[in-house]
Order: sequence, then C-alpha cells, then structure tokens
Amino acid sequence: MKAKLFGIEKYPELSAFISDFFAENPALGVFDNPRFAIFPGFCDVHVHFREPGFSYKETIKTGSQASAHGGYTDVCTMPNLNPVPDSVEHIKVQQDIIDKDAVIKVHPYASITVGEIGEELVDMKALSSKCIAFSDDGRGVQSEEMMRKAMLKAKSLGKMIVAHCEVNDLLFGGYIHDGDYAKENNHKGICSESEWRQIERDIKLSKETGCKYHVCHISTKESVDLIRKAKAQGVDITCETGPHYLVLDDSNLQEHGRFKMNPPLRSKSDREALLEGVLDGTIDIIATDHAPHGEEEKGRGLALSPFGITGIETAFPLLYTNLVKTGILSFERLIELLCINPRERFEIPFKGDFTIWDLEEEVVVNKNFFLSKGTATPFEGEKLFGKCMLTVCDGKVSYKA
Repeated sequence: MKAKLFGIEKYPELSAFISDFFAENPALGVFDNPRFAIFPGFCDVHVHFREPGFSYKETIKTGSQASAHGGYTDVCTMPNLNPVPDSVEHIKVQQDIIDKDAVIKVHPYASITVGEIGEELVDMKALSSKCIAFSDDGRGVQSEEMMRKAMLKAKSLGKMIVAHCEVNDLLFGGYIHDGDYAKENNHKGICSESEWRQIERDIKLSKETGCKYHVCHISTKESVDLIRKAKAQGVDITCETGPHYLVLDDSNLQEHGRFKMNPPLRSKSDREALLEGVLDGTIDIIATDHAPHGEEEKGRGLALSPFGITGIETAFPLLYTNLVKTGILSFERLIELLCINPRERFEIPFKGDFTIWDLEEEVVVNKNFFLSKGTATPFEGEKLFGKCMLTVCDGKVSYKA
C-alpha cells in the first residue's frame, strides 16, 4: 500500500480491516497514493455538544458530524447541559439523543455534583455504568471536602474524576490571561494561579485517595511542572491540553470573541512549557475542548462574549501544520496524543475505525465550511495542510469529502 498507515504497531488488526472495508465498498474510490495518510480514528475526551438544553449552539447530530469531518470516531461529551446529567433519569435524556442522532461513538460524562453547583454529590454508583467518567467541567469543585468525597467514591467504583481546575476566589471578573495584552488594552485578567492552585490541591487528594485523576485543558507552566512532579511521585494522574494552547499565546489576541476561551491563551513561556510537556510525556492527551456558541454571542468582543471556541474540525490540520511539518513533533507522537493515549486512559476500545487524510492538500480555514453550528475560531483565514477525505466508524462512512 502506497498510502502511509499509522498506528499499525498498536492496532495490528487495522490493516486487514481497511483492506476488507474497501473490498466491500469499491465505489468509495482509491486512496492508494503516498499523499494520503490513514490513521486510527481520533478520540477526543473533551467536547461540548450542547444538547440537551442549548441546541441552538450545537446538537449531538451536528457535533458528531463535525467530529467525523475532523477525523474523530470517539468523543466524550461534557455535562454542562440542561438538564445536567446528574441522575440516571437526566443522563438518559442525552443518551437517547445520542442513540438516535450520533454518526460516531459519543460517550457522555456525568457531573460530580448535583447541578454542577458543588453542594451535593451525585449518586455516583447509580451513574457509574452510564457515563465515561465524572466531571463538573465548566466549573471547578471549590470545596476540598467535596472533592475528597468524590474521589473516594470514584475510587471505590473504579471510575475517574476529570477536573476543570479553577479557583473562583482568584478570578476577579477576568476573561483573558492576566498578561501584557490585558494590561496594554485595559482588560480584566485571569491569573495563572487560579488554575494551578486547584491542580495542586487535587494532586494532594488523588495521592491521598488513590483515585484516578485527569486534569482538563491545562494552560500554564506551573500546571505542567506540578503534574510532572506528581507523576514522578507515582500519583495516578493524566492531563490534556488543547491545540490552540500549543500554537497560540496572548500575543496573538485580537478584539473578538473568537479569541476567548477558558482557560485563556496564556503567555509565550506558558506555551513553550506546554510544548515541552507534550514532548516529554507530562501531557498525555490533546483534546479540543470544542465549545460552540451562537455567532451573535461570540460577536460581543472579549469582555462580553461567552468562553469557548469551535475546534474539532481544525485540530488535526493545525497540529500537523504547526508541529509535525515543522519537525517539533513526530507523527507517531501525535497519534499517541490524539488516539492511543485517550483510549487507554479512558478505557475506550478500538474497533477498527479509521480516517484518511490528504496531507498535501492546502486548505484555508473557513467557518462557512464547518459542519458544526459553531463558527468562532481564532484560525479563520489561516492556510493549513491536511484535508479529511474519509472517516469510517463502526464499519460505516461517517464523513466523505
């Protein structure tokens, strides 16, 4: 085969699966060309599909279609929904929509606390078989005692706590990084300590309880250092960062809501520390934190727009163009971060799903070509390499160019 096949060392069955698939589906065309690369289906452990509750931003259908367009065949959906998946009854509302509308495999989180307000632990035992893990993403669990209880219960159930780490008392109304851009343009900043201080607390609790612990979307050099040291001490901890934190920093900010996310784009030194963490294995996973909003909402500027950008359709081209083609990151390491590590940590089985990319095709990021309802991206107009040609999930075509 002239097309380059990645992931075969980890998933030796993939080659035969692909051959059989195309033998059974000859009308799909021929991809036996060196410009094409075939990967195991990507796995994103951090997405927001907004349904139920906020379907004008995104739906299970549009979010899963966008994921397939980005080469993803498994995603984990965060629980800041309405109703919050904090009970068996509430998570069933989401699962029923997934069963009906998803074109890839969608694994829902349950919340850690009722309503994600941090005051009462959910019935984790009842929910444990219904969810991929427990998270209050969008909010940090402020009470140390509540997080200890959650970790102890999760440990007893063999489930993982996945944490959005943010100390509310350190936010002071900020909405971008407390750096040079904020000072020069009179914006309220979010200090790095608001993130790493809660990671520090949770590392202590994970060490104490033995709970499997995963940190969402880290953005600061202090966070990288804390997690690196925790791993060296044997703490059962993993973490993720997003593509945007690896290729942008606060020097790239513009006065538009498409540059606003939480955590915010940090300093150049933070970005460099994240890259170092990716290279040395401190950072285990790259997850998109795909967080779509309505176009009008995101047009209100940095101060007034909601946090979150759309990202699942641009993730691979961004990383390939900025990190692999530049020699910073190997293809093999990128596949570990996008596919192998998230599946292993979250115990998501690989079932022969794959995605094919034309690596020589140059594309211009254009929000009008997104399948997601969300159009807010800081990469609008950028030229990137890599076009998704085909994504196959469960033996069915989920996306074809």
